[in-house]
Amino acid sequence: MREARRSIPLLTYALLLAGCSQAGPVESERPPPPAEPLALSTDKAAYRPGEAVALSLNRSAAAQARVRYKHLGRVVAEAAVSGSSWRWTPPAADFQGYLAELYQVADGEETVLAAVAIDVSSDWTRFPRYGFLSDFGKKDAPAMQQVIAELNRHHINGLQFYDWHYAPHQMLPASAASPPPSWTNIFGAEVQLATVAGYIRAAHERNMRAMFYNLIFGALKDAGAAGVADEWYLFTDPNRRTRDRHPLGPPFVSDIFLVDPANPAWQAYLGREVDRVYAALEFDGFHMDQLGERGRLYRYDGRPVDLAASYEGFIRAMQQRHPGKANVLNAVNQYGQPGIARAPTPFLYTEVWAPNESYADLARIIQENDALSGGQKNTVLAAYVNYGLADREGVFNTPSVLLADAVIFAFGGAHLELGEHLLGKEFFPNDNLAMRTDLKKALVSYYDFLVAYQNLLRDGGTFNTPRLTSSGALPLAAWPAQPGRIAFVGKEVGNRQVIHLLNFTDATTMSWRDDAGIQAYPTERKDLPFTLATDRPVERIWYATPDQELGASRELQFSRSANEVSFALPFLKYWSMVVVEYR
Repeated sequence: MREARRSIPLLTYALLLAGCSQAGPVESERPPPPAEPLALSTDKAAYRPGEAVALSLNRSAAAQARVRYKHLGRVVAEAAVSGSSWRWTPPAADFQGYLAELYQVADGEETVLAAVAIDVSSDWTRFPRYGFLSDFGKKDAPAMQQVIAELNRHHINGLQFYDWHYAPHQMLPASAASPPPSWTNIFGAEVQLATVAGYIRAAHERNMRAMFYNLIFGALKDAGAAGVADEWYLFTDPNRRTRDRHPLGPPFVSDIFLVDPANPAWQAYLGREVDRVYAALEFDGFHMDQLGERGRLYRYDGRPVDLAASYEGFIRAMQQRHPGKANVLNAVNQYGQPGIARAPTPFLYTEVWAPNESYADLARIIQENDALSGGQKNTVLAAYVNYGLADREGVFNTPSVLLADAVIFAFGGAHLELGEHLLGKEFFPNDNLAMRTDLKKALVSYYDFLVAYQNLLRDGGTFNTPRLTSSGALPLAAWPAQPGRIAFVGKEVGNRQVIHLLNFTDATTMSWRDDAGIQAYPTERKDLPFTLATDRPVERIWYATPDQELGASRELQFSRSANEVSFALPFLKYWSMVVVEYR
């Protein structure tokens, strides 16, 4: 349950006002509150090459503090820090990730005080980090800015505007010239045009892109009055006795009836609706949804339909209509993903459902998408952690979220989970689960890590299984993950051998969804001895983890004998990454 505020007893309150000794020391005698931890942030989610980065601290740092900027563990620039804000212009190369580390040295010991990642990318879809918005009621500018600022701190560079529209077949209410100031959506919630437009503006100010959500084949019960023809629908029998529908109970205003996305007349109809959206609002693209496998379906004339095969053509029709916009289609449990991958989609998006409930399934789906796109498109997973818990008020299980993110990020994916709240259901407005303080803090580091090391995590390379052993009694096993083991998986990126170590030694479940919220906190492990068999000359070894020192990289000492190198990993909690660089 969310923590309730405690009231002050009246007698204590009176004594405090009187300054009586019975109420404890007066205000002037109390020790000052501890200083707020230093926090470093940037003004935008991503930057164009040549664009200056504005960095700021929540308070001034110590006089001896310095900041260094690293790319893949190497310092590219360094400076002293004066005050609480400054600017830095990264190198001109496009699609690069950096980590700014604020540090100080005292008595010969270095301490990382704060850190923040920096993404220099001219196109957000190269390394998509997708978030969402789901509440478009009346809001003032500061409220919207606060939400966007929080997403910006996690470097979210694309936003899915969920159920912002009037109806799936009519995204904006009928209007002669421009949309009305407000309407209600499919589940009866108020949508303010000014809020939708305000969020788009606030996102653009942070170099985030805005994507409007809609089904590609949905119509409500009254869609005929808006011009949706009977001949466009899909049926569960060849004699068109029953229209296929997605049943929805209250508070939804109607079930959703399915039309044929391959029907040219429907494509033209919905295309005109898309035209109206772009004319009224500065959206950057269309986030398309479907409903997964539907069984055997038929057109109006009785012919069977290959629904999955229709998606590629639908995407192409929308792209041809608005070639400057992004189109992304949800492959529900990979349904239709081969055609979607061939279509002009900038990245691939999968909503993960049973039976794909193991950590190995998350990794497999990301790798499948990589293969389907020839290594050209990155993946975002909509994977709802603690799904069962979200039916009632409570809190997210921190290890559930972080282990899922560790696997998704290590295999090169991103996780749709951050919006006005952390996501626990496919119904995005559901905010029954709150985040514990440790999870809030950890997610900032995890998203910094995803950005800072994106050129190792999401920029090509080939997965492999390095010949890694431990000289200690360490429960080590190659991927896929096993309970009671530290799983490892490798990836060769250029002249680097990356080794991801994922800690399942204390795991109480191997289901990433963890419906009951029972995943255990892993025991922190230190100074773990490893040996890597390799016949290549090693220049350096370094490591980083989002679980310690804010993701800062550290050089590792190593020894060489015959065809192997030995090193000690300083720390492992959920996930640590070792990088071996060859000459």
